[in-house]
Amino acid sequence: MKDKVILVAGGAGGIGAEICRRLVSLGARVVVADMDRAVSQAVAGRISVDRAMGAECDITSADACERAAALAVERFGRLDGMVNCAGISRPGDSISLPAADWARMVDVQLNGAFYLAQSCARRMWESGGAIVFITSTNAEAAFPRRAAYCAAKAGVAMLTKVLAIEWASRQIRVNAVGPAYVETEMTQRNIAAGNVDVEQIRRRIPLGRLAQPGDVASAAVFLLSGQANFITGHSLYVDGGWLAYGYF
Repeated sequence: MKDKVILVAGGAGGIGAEICRRLVSLGARVVVADMDRAVSQAVAGRISVDRAMGAECDITSADACERAAALAVERFGRLDGMVNCAGISRPGDSISLPAADWARMVDVQLNGAFYLAQSCARRMWESGGAIVFITSTNAEAAFPRRAAYCAAKAGVAMLTKVLAIEWASRQIRVNAVGPAYVETEMTQRNIAAGNVDVEQIRRRIPLGRLAQPGDVASAAVFLLSGQANFITGHSLYVDGGWLAYGYF
């Protein structure tokens, strides 16, 4: 990863911040892109004063994605990869789910993933690169009260395959990492709100624990690296055995 330039959306917290730290530790340069410019700049400053920069980016805006990708090239001279960690979680009963909540979930999880990938791929069109989407086991496994989230994540899993085969001729690889529950602030909020029974989840995962941000970061960095240079169109599930476990 030495001197590679990677844009990480949702890079100011949780999984995204850990990916940024890991990349810089391996010699990469990162753009920490997030909704709040001040927060993203603060996180970048804590990671590295010269190998990380913060950028404001609302991925639901195609124009904002273009600006963030252009800024990466302006600052570091090139763009070699992208990770999209931006996401939200709003569980709710499908029968009463407001249309605005459905639209917002799809906009952030699916539309934003496409806008960001498109903007970054334009900067990698002649030189190649790697794109990694953070999806979820919910791309494969249905959970109640998460219709919009599951549908959007499944959409990103299929988007991964389509972009991979479409952009392969440009040597742009596209993969996804699908974690189960990860110990992040978003998960803690869902636990506090009663949306997640953490002990039940631990019992459901064969390895007996929630994922750590570093578990997901390891998979994402691998897929960005040259060690994965013949892997594209793949979803790698970092789930402690969740999807494999069919016993009740």
